[in-house]
Amino acid sequence: MRINRVHHIAIIATDYELSKKFYTEVLGFELLSEVYRAERDSWMGDLALNGTYLLELFSFPSPPERGSGPEQTGLRHLAFEVDDVEAALAELAAAGVRCEELRVDPHTGRRMAFFFDPDGQPLELYQAA
Repeated sequence: MRINRVHHIAIIATDYELSKKFYTEVLGFELLSEVYRAERDSWMGDLALNGTYLLELFSFPSPPERGSGPEQTGLRHLAFEVDDVEAALAELAAAGVRCEELRVDPHTGRRMAFFFDPDGQPLELYQAA
């Protein structure tokens, strides 16, 4: 088997409109399409980053909580590359986003920091080379 690339990442939100606003207005994703699936009482939005389809954002009625701690089994976090982590952190903080402190990746020496979406999903900023 040969995998070509990651096609998309799916995120389930407890508040679809709040998360859609976060991913589009705060992080700069573009909403490509969205559909309400009445049979599931569920919204689904397709989001692109810099012209590339990347995220599926879903809502479901009363989804079970999932642990979001960075050391739990399963998907740990999504990491986004930025040119300047410190500047990006300042933008997020100004938008009221919960952020952790700037740190340095001990293996690469690059700056990094974690922040969280409206449901507490850990996301990472990672300094470009």
